[in-house]
Amino acid sequence: MHSAESRIYLTAYGDASVLQLQSFELPPPAAGEVRVRHTAIGVNYVDIYHRSGLYPLPDLPATPGVEAAGVIEAIGAGVSGLAIGQRVAYAGLPGSYASARNLPAQRLIKLPGEVSDQSIAAALLRGVTAHMLFDHIRKVQPGDTVLIHAAAGGLGLLLVQWAKTLGARVIGTVSTPAKAALAISHGLNHAILYREQPFAAATLALTDGHGVDYAVDGIGGQTLQDTLSVVSAGGVVASVGQVAGPNDAAQLAVPPAVTLCHPSVIQFMADATQYQQGAAATLHQLTHGLRATVAAVLPLDHAAQAHRLLESGQSTGAILLQP
Repeated sequence: MHSAESRIYLTAYGDASVLQLQSFELPPPAAGEVRVRHTAIGVNYVDIYHRSGLYPLPDLPATPGVEAAGVIEAIGAGVSGLAIGQRVAYAGLPGSYASARNLPAQRLIKLPGEVSDQSIAAALLRGVTAHMLFDHIRKVQPGDTVLIHAAAGGLGLLLVQWAKTLGARVIGTVSTPAKAALAISHGLNHAILYREQPFAAATLALTDGHGVDYAVDGIGGQTLQDTLSVVSAGGVVASVGQVAGPNDAAQLAVPPAVTLCHPSVIQFMADATQYQQGAAATLHQLTHGLRATVAAVLPLDHAAQAHRLLESGQSTGAILLQP
């Protein structure tokens, strides 16, 4: 039986105005699929890259969004181990900006009772990102010093907490004293107000000139180049975003003995084992004290507003959509 649903649709790449609400008929789940009624939808910077065309979606027209939590409403043939009414979440598959959708059953993550829908919608993609960065790209060890840019953002706050559980000393850049206080309340050791002082000089001062062992940069542009200058020999810089504009690797001066990598969490999650391990690690963190800070919850038809808020850099924590 078909159901009448709503979704955000884009027919061309562009600014937030291309996100439009549309009604559509959702067919029954096919074999191997499950219909999930969304209760909380995560908004991430990758959604903006998809919307703008920086990372093109497979086809247009399309529905953006790559993660959500919800309740199983219908089950297709051949699916076992899942039940109608069960709470689940998923990440990595474009199309989450909708009231409901059909998904491959193997992508669903069962939720324990102590993890709320909003928490997992705010944390699953970011948690798998943290798992990728701190367990696969470079294993963070007790005593390591880690630099995290935008430490008061949705990803930044989660990375700060995760790195601290691994025994790291964490330095973070933020734009305002209020954001510094927020990040420190989540475990940040040192906040650098980058608008008041060059973060590179401040980072070197905090490390007695040695630099950090690991840096995570989601900003790009000149920030990425400056970040490369504050990593010690044998250290790693993970470039996970380009808010300041596309990065040209050929133009970057990478110091000797410093590794620069551009990991993709979407590609990482394409491996089913890595996806499941990252999701399990995220649930473990959420049930052992990690806070998924939610900055705003907006109605689904306010998706454009959510994108503008995220792009403004004014938000702290995660932004969610609610059908």
